[in-house]
Amino acid sequence: MNRRDKRLERLLAIVVLCLGLAACGFQLRGTGGGSALPAEWRSMHLASNDPNGELTRIVESSFSASGIIWVARADAKHILRLGPESFSQRNLSVNAQARAAEFDLQMRADFMVFDGAGTLVMERSTAAVNKQMENDPQNVVGKAEEVRVLRDELRRELAGQILRRISFFAANVE
Repeated sequence: MNRRDKRLERLLAIVVLCLGLAACGFQLRGTGGGSALPAEWRSMHLASNDPNGELTRIVESSFSASGIIWVARADAKHILRLGPESFSQRNLSVNAQARAAEFDLQMRADFMVFDGAGTLVMERSTAAVNKQMENDPQNVVGKAEEVRVLRDELRRELAGQILRRISFFAANVE
């Protein structure tokens, strides 16, 4: 085989791989396009006890990326009431020195949806996500940073779960 044949084989393999991925429905996370919510649900107001909190900020941005337009309370067709986030960390296992070898990190938040008139549309629901992580007692600083990063991931997953639940509810109400 000469060089030209090898290049042609590589090109053909790349084309087949790309077509195979497209045919199986593969797409990058967050590239679904459009909103998962019906048109009458796309105008919302976010009410939160902690309007400057990380979870509130992430919920705002993930809903906006999904086509939600945040408006003033008076102009909103629906109001998302977001409760405070609750974070817990518990030991899953211990090592030979009786120190935590694995942690379970859990984050949860309550939410409910009202219509523009203030009538409860979607009952209070709790979204919860968790992750496990290994602990290295010798690397306290590194593990503290890992917990911080995982908390950010948990918030993003929590916001996505809230969006999916509201989308599912809105699609089945009508």
